[in-house]
Amino acid sequence: MRPLKLVPDNVNIDWLRWRHWATALSILMVVGSIALLGIRGLNLGIDFVGGQNIRVTFAQPVDVNTLRGRISALGYGEPTIQQFGGTRDVAVRMPVPDGTDDTTARVTSQVRQVIQTNYPGATIGSVEAVSGKVSGELFRKGALALGLAMIAIAIYIWFRFEWQFGLGALLALAQDMLVTVGFFSLTQLEFNLNTIAALLTILGYSLNDKIVIFDRVRENLRKYRRMEIVELLNLSINETLARTVMTSLSLILVLGTLVVLGPDVIFGFSLAMLLGIVIGTYSSMFVGNGILIRFKVGPGSFKPAGAGDRPKAGATDFKAMP
Repeated sequence: MRPLKLVPDNVNIDWLRWRHWATALSILMVVGSIALLGIRGLNLGIDFVGGQNIRVTFAQPVDVNTLRGRISALGYGEPTIQQFGGTRDVAVRMPVPDGTDDTTARVTSQVRQVIQTNYPGATIGSVEAVSGKVSGELFRKGALALGLAMIAIAIYIWFRFEWQFGLGALLALAQDMLVTVGFFSLTQLEFNLNTIAALLTILGYSLNDKIVIFDRVRENLRKYRRMEIVELLNLSINETLARTVMTSLSLILVLGTLVVLGPDVIFGFSLAMLLGIVIGTYSSMFVGNGILIRFKVGPGSFKPAGAGDRPKAGATDFKAMP
């Protein structure tokens, strides 16, 4: 039985003929994401803003505005109420005044009483509470983790390859992060610690994908000394295409299943990962390689100081095959 091949042998696709369209799309996505963050902001979870989150399953569909009015009457501030999963599943998020654990317990008890009195058969699910001090610390640490990861990645690729590769990877990874965060701003899905974990995971996957292609580019720069850089980059992408397709497709199938059939508690994580894998694969092929073209990287870019153009004795220059 012959093995199934998603990518045929000796594939020869001119990927970078679309690089100008890809550049325009990248700029549009990044600018749009920044604009969304400035206008709409993020729907930060209680991990980052503090407060209390109560998940309730009602016996029948519930009117959100009526429920909001009844909970607001308790005097603890305006609650944020969102439906998830269906019309009977509701998340009630509300600020909790600074105080002791007794304060949190009293608020939870009163909210529970309001719901059970007005909505017979309702079931209180998970209850989460985070103080303002803890949430601020979590937000700072999450942002710091993302920033340090980006800097460490740029430094690693700089020393592993050359600064042009490091810059290309850094800009591509920055696009991956911005577009994913911009999607959360657009949809107003809850942005919490699970999302930060997804972003860090996307960084790791996207970096690995870019290193595989960059490593093949570096090998081909040494092998094909007279090949034009665009042709060489296309060759490198095609030579690693089978690995890219198999890895990305496997992850997309798993994450897509989790998004559709998985529990609500990991919906945001799974969706962020799914979007990040798609954007990361796109940026590996177009953004990082586009930076190399922009800086005119070629076989002569990394010659040792004092090295001449004449090849060593016995060496053979390879010309691109048609």
